[in-house]
Amino acid sequence: MTTQKNTDDRIALLQGTLDLLILRTLLLGPCHGQGVARSIQRQSEEVFFVDHGSLYLALQRLEDRKWISAKWGVSENNRKARFYSLTLKGRGQLVEKTSEWERLTKAMGLILGGCAGPSGEEA
Repeated sequence: MTTQKNTDDRIALLQGTLDLLILRTLLLGPCHGQGVARSIQRQSEEVFFVDHGSLYLALQRLEDRKWISAKWGVSENNRKARFYSLTLKGRGQLVEKTSEWERLTKAMGLILGGCAGPSGEEA
């Protein structure tokens, strides 16, 4: 179930963005998949909605790369769940990918901040 008011307004996550969001979420501590999805949605003020298919493929990919580890445990609603944790290698990737995103968002800000308006004048 989605809390999005209009599913057409969902923002498509660029390739690699979901990995970064998951790594950042796990920096706060171990979490099960549903908790990761809820945290991303909550921290983005309901802008990002991560569907479970994409989430679990990303978690598997990150585990295969040894950026996260997983172990079975019991969730807050007393169900068996896999809890994911950030590894040392994953922390390194988080730092690297965060730097890349900061560089990209700065460049986008420079371009968007200097956009010409409809009259041809800079905004």
